Amino acid sequence: MIPLPSLQQLRFLAALAEERHFGHAAEACAVTQSTLSAGIKELEDRLGVSLVERTRRHVMLTPLGQEVVERGRRLLRDAEDLAETAKAGREPLSGPLRLGVIPTIGAYALPAALRGLARKFPKLRLYLREEQTAALLAKLERGELDLALVALPYDIGALETMALGSDRILVALPKEHRLATAQKIDRAELAGEELLLMEDGHCLRSHALQACQLAGPDRNEVFQGTSLRTLLHMTAGGIGITLMPEMAVASEITPASGLVARPLEDDPIRTIALAWRRTSARKAEFRALGLYLKTVLPVPRR
Repeated sequence: MIPLPSLQQLRFLAALAEERHFGHAAEACAVTQSTLSAGIKELEDRLGVSLVERTRRHVMLTPLGQEVVERGRRLLRDAEDLAETAKAGREPLSGPLRLGVIPTIGAYALPAALRGLARKFPKLRLYLREEQTAALLAKLERGELDLALVALPYDIGALETMALGSDRILVALPKEHRLATAQKIDRAELAGEELLLMEDGHCLRSHALQACQLAGPDRNEVFQGTSLRTLLHMTAGGIGITLMPEMAVASEITPASGLVARPLEDDPIRTIALAWRRTSARKAEFRALGLYLKTVLPVPRR
């Protein structure tokens, strides 16, 4: 019989690949450094190959070690899914759930969602992670997150999604702007405006550009921001105009903000959705959570 690696040994190796440091990897696994080092040595002996190059200054995986890490992560995910399947059968939506959310949803959707979540699912322990879409989806693929709350369209690869509602893309303007009284704004009106947009990597940037249908020399982009609130403050200061999701209006467009929000012709939208791995054993739980979120998220189901 071929000697098989243990899940603990694979977990040790995956942590070392992530941390590139024996001490830090041991902390991540909640074991001593000697325990982790011995576990990886046992794994190498069991497989009969060298997986790690050790020097005084750094730790590096061998090419075969990197392949073992990638396959080991899949095995660990499958083992976790197996355990989660059994638990879900006993008690759905209980225990830990790691949810990723993008910044332009989290600040505006989660407060309403979280208020009732503890009452509806009292045994659920929710761990939240806010990051840009690409980083969240990468963590989801690697098994570091269970599911993610994102905005589409976006290339989500092989992940599965559940649409929760649609969120219009609006134009935010100073109250004294020439377009502030318009019922709807024609995209052609934006060609001569100075645009304030999110920086590359934020999906709201691509959604805004698609909504504007502006590119190249037709787009006078004067600023890239890291947060929607920064863009809105600069818009209120007369620096330019920006685009924002409708779900943010109640929080950001107040009488004191000096701003108004106006729709574009054709009402471009982004779709708010939950995403998870197709192989996840918790699909039924995620759909149940999605049905709950549909009732509390500040987006209409168009």
